[in-house]
Parts: sequence; C-alpha cells; structure tokens
Amino acid sequence: GDDIFTIQPDPATIYYMYNMVQMFFQNGGAVCYIVSVGTYGPASGAGTTPGDNPSNDNVKATELQAGLKLLEKVPEVTMYVIPEATLLSDNDNQSTMQQAVAQAAKMQTCMPILDVKGGWEPDPILWTESIDKFRNAVGNNSLKWACAYWPYLKTSVMTIDQFDFKNVNGGDVSTLDPILNNATATTIIQGIQAGNGMSDAQNNAALMQASPIYKQIMNLVQGLANIIPPSGCMAGVWALTDTTTGVFKAPANVTPLGVTDLTLPIDDSEQAGLNVDAMSGKSINAIRFFNGNGILVWGARTLDGNSQDWRYINVRRTVTMIEQSLKLALRSYVFDSNDSITWQSVISMAQNFLTNQWQAGALQGATPEDAFSVACGLGITMTPQDILDGYLRLTIKLAVVRPAEFIVLTVQQQMAKS
Repeated sequence: GDDIFTIQPDPATIYYMYNMVQMFFQNGGAVCYIVSVGTYGPASGAGTTPGDNPSNDNVKATELQAGLKLLEKVPEVTMYVIPEATLLSDNDNQSTMQQAVAQAAKMQTCMPILDVKGGWEPDPILWTESIDKFRNAVGNNSLKWACAYWPYLKTSVMTIDQFDFKNVNGGDVSTLDPILNNATATTIIQGIQAGNGMSDAQNNAALMQASPIYKQIMNLVQGLANIIPPSGCMAGVWALTDTTTGVFKAPANVTPLGVTDLTLPIDDSEQAGLNVDAMSGKSINAIRFFNGNGILVWGARTLDGNSQDWRYINVRRTVTMIEQSLKLALRSYVFDSNDSITWQSVISMAQNFLTNQWQAGALQGATPEDAFSVACGLGITMTPQDILDGYLRLTIKLAVVRPAEFIVLTVQQQMAKS
C-alpha cells in the first residue's frame, strides 16, 4: 500500500568521518592521519526537506580550515580528504575547497580529493546544476593539484544492528506507536517507557520481530546513514593502487568495495560533460555502474582537464613522487663541495633512481635514454653566481606513462566477392 511515513534525517546529526575512514581501510588504505577539529553538536530536531542536500550547522568552516592548515606540518601525507566539507554552506564550502587546493599547490607534496556538494539526493534532471556550482566554486588556480569525484555512494559500512528506536524522532519511542499500529509493538513500546529491564538491543530485536513496518523503518534509516561522498573511498583506492602497482598507475577501472549503489546513474554522454567542461575545462571523475561489471571508478583526471601535461592524476602524482624523492636524496649532498665530482655523483644517483622507476613502469620509452634525461653542472644547470650563492641545480626531463583513456577501434566488414 501507500507509505504511511517518510524518513528524513536531521541534518545536524549527519557526519561522514566515521564512514569515510571505514571505506578508506576497506578499499586498501593502510595508514591515515585524522586531524580532529571539534566535537559533535546538538541535534536540530527537524528533518531535511525531501530533495534537499543536507547542511550541518554544527560543522564549522573555520575549524575545518584550521585543520587543513595543520597538514602543512606533515609533508609525508600524499593525499587528503575533508569529509564534512559538503555539509558546509555553499560559501563556506567554496572557501574551504579553495584553501585546500591552494595549500596543495604551496606544499607540492599532496593532492586533495574533493567532493561535489549536492550528491546526497541529486535531481535526476537538474543534477548538472550541482556540477556547475562546484566548477564555479573551486576557482581557477592550481587545478592540477586537486581532483573530484561524482556522485555520492550508497554503502554497506553501517549494519542494521547499529540502529534502533533511539535513532528515530530524537529517541522518543512513543512517536512510533501510531505509525506501527501493532498491538504487540505497543506492548513493547510501553515496556521500554516503563523500563522493562531489557537492553536496547533486546527491545529492538523484539520490535523488529513484531512489526514489519518497524523493520522497514530501520532499513530506511540504515540506507540514509550509509550515503557518503566518495572521497574517503577513493583515498583507499588510490592507496591500494599505489601499493600493488605504483603511483604511476591510474586509479581507475577499479571496483570500489563496500559500495552497493550510487545516488545517480551516469551514462556515456553525461560522463562526457563531466570529463571536460567546454568553458572551464574542469574535469570531474565519474563513478559508474556497468551491466556485467558492476560499479567502477571510471575517471582519473585532475581538475585541470585542459592541460596537456597535468590532466591525469597519476601523471601529477608520479612527478610529485619523483621530485620529492630526489629532493630527499639531495640532502646528503648539502655540505659537499659544489664541484664536478659532486655533480657527477648527483647525476649517477638520479639516473639510478630514474632507471628503477622506468623498469617499474613509471616512465615510458624503449630505453632509459628515451624515458628520462638528467643534467647537472656549471653552464648547464648552474651559473657561476649560483655556485657562489651555494645552489646546486639538478634538471630532469621525464616521459611519464599516461593512461589509455581513449581506445579507438576500427571495425571492418569484408564484402562478398563476385
């Protein structure tokens, strides 16, 4: 029959951190840092309006941005996410994303994985408005240092036994009585109110057995609680790809674990609009369902979709990894003489490192000479003034492996011969 109730979450009780951390580890993440920026706030006592995407007034942009600032002191972090950023107001979400991108460009060691606000319950027709708002909000600077994914994920992180009557209507169990309209359930509810000596789990199990409607309510509550933005899951996918293959492998064509569905299906033509925007060039990576293959991550671009050099996540991260590795290696030469002996030693060190990367598959070319070149020396990378000022400059050129994003097939039909 017709539904006799609706389930709308209290936006002031929606937080994503717990579920995102779970999804990070479930998808292959091994180590993560959590920057604590505050505590949970009070419930508002009101549900969201159907069709709206939730904003949580307890989540403060100033606190999230202060947490971001702390990451500048942790250079070993290679990626980060801001789980609650999409729960901010539009203006606060905009300033937080722009700070994250600017900070990544300043650090040059990591990439933020951004979420597109509006993916909780996207309109099947007007959802592109959320994409347009994101592209306007993220700004135009340093786009090669960040990426984004769409849509939100329906997950199985939280199980049905993690919910009970206390999750409904502020824990006022009496409000369930007229909805359930069940004599056995009424007796159980009265027992809960009177303090029947049973645990919450026991009372919840009794209600589940007594009322199919109560069980339906709990299933709906579980479903809403398991909707999350994709960035935490994608951080795990990145980490697993890094471990099993390397940062040079595009983190795409991968099944995200723990994902049961998407909040919005995306087809080929819709993904084309996400891949590259004709006006801004800002790319957003799609997560899609394919018949016979299930849900797959189907994009590996940075926000800088118009760039020939930095449009791919794995290219940006590979170059970052190589650059940071060589910077660390050069520290051992800090107090050596800045002369030809040191320069040759630096060249040999860099060539050995890059040869290993080429052999691993990070660089393309039939030979190491095709894959990279290394230069260091007076009149080549340094001037006499550089040496007087104490600078040793190493220049490398790389042919980084790029993903086969577009595969072209030629279909040929042999015609009948007379």
